[in-house]
Amino acid sequence: MECDMKRPLKILLLGDYSNCHRALADGLRSLGCNVTQASAGSSWMNCDRQIDISRSPNKIGGLKLAYRMRYGDLNKIFRGFDVVAIHDLNFVQLRPERLFTLFNRLKRFNSSIFLTSMSTDIAFLDMLEAQDSPLRYSEWFIDHKPSRMYLANPKKWDEWHAVSIVNYQRHALANIDGAVSVLYEYHMGMQRALGSEKAVYGGIPIDTDRLQPVNLDGKIDKVKLFLGRDRYRKLMKGSDLLEIAARRVVERYPEKAELVIVENRPYAEFVELLKDSHVVLDQIYSYTPATTALMAMSYGLNVVSGAEPEYYDFIKEYDNRPIINAPMDCDALTDCIENIVLHPDEIAERGRRSRAFVVKHNNAKVVAERFMNFWTSRLELKYGTDS
Repeated sequence: MECDMKRPLKILLLGDYSNCHRALADGLRSLGCNVTQASAGSSWMNCDRQIDISRSPNKIGGLKLAYRMRYGDLNKIFRGFDVVAIHDLNFVQLRPERLFTLFNRLKRFNSSIFLTSMSTDIAFLDMLEAQDSPLRYSEWFIDHKPSRMYLANPKKWDEWHAVSIVNYQRHALANIDGAVSVLYEYHMGMQRALGSEKAVYGGIPIDTDRLQPVNLDGKIDKVKLFLGRDRYRKLMKGSDLLEIAARRVVERYPEKAELVIVENRPYAEFVELLKDSHVVLDQIYSYTPATTALMAMSYGLNVVSGAEPEYYDFIKEYDNRPIINAPMDCDALTDCIENIVLHPDEIAERGRRSRAFVVKHNNAKVVAERFMNFWTSRLELKYGTDS
């Protein structure tokens, strides 16, 4: 199927994590694109979507979803798009053998297929284990040595490298039209796998118009620390260490700080709970802030998350660097949180700078324009400007 470059792009965003594709859809629509967004709601988050592609957790559920996509309603719906952007190489919860067939059908019946790189895949893992990896640390390795997460569950690494998964994912990578990464880390992996022409950075889209800042201008007598997490990924994100460090600080200064922990809540409920805080504790093994941190920053809150100099330099932000970079050592992490609690007068100004940072770098329309410009450039190379 060819693409008509003279009309607005017709786009299918297939799959989602942490409301990323949902926010991107809004940004693309504001640019005049015709967008359909289908997902499983990012599991327990239950994010909004136009078309639900979730499955029940049993073999029958998998067969029903596979049938829908190959012969049923989804087979009819998922055709005729200029751009299909999948959120993961494993874009639906099916076995690699079924994904292989469904990927090929998506490619056959649409003008192009792109990856929105927002999760672990073989390109990311290849980059992490390489001796010349650009990352000093990750959830998997720290200074080329297995991390706590790896040591706690070494079979997980082996599962990712099962022959069926690797063969399918390498096939998909070889046949996509390009990839747009939402994090610096994922971009490093995609650029290594695809080259700079087929891999670009887009960033995580945040609806900053909807997520307006809360008022932190008054005197803060007691700092509210917020730890929102997936209970099944504590080691991956380091949220267990964040909890230990935060509890230490609250025990030292019970009159100055309190800690709220929220686990596995639906997205809408999670956001409302997050807003009622001053400092959001996000993760410690990332070079960059991800969705929770950026959402909090849009509300004008302070965040403890990934914020390495490499990330700031990569996005060309040399002046406003408001994210509190999370140390990986528990004692250093405790000192970091303690310093925030003992200087509550700095929270409001840091929050204002955080809001400005997200508006500049992650506003949904700004991010959507990066995606659209890249997709359009690849389509023009594929079909020509007169299509």
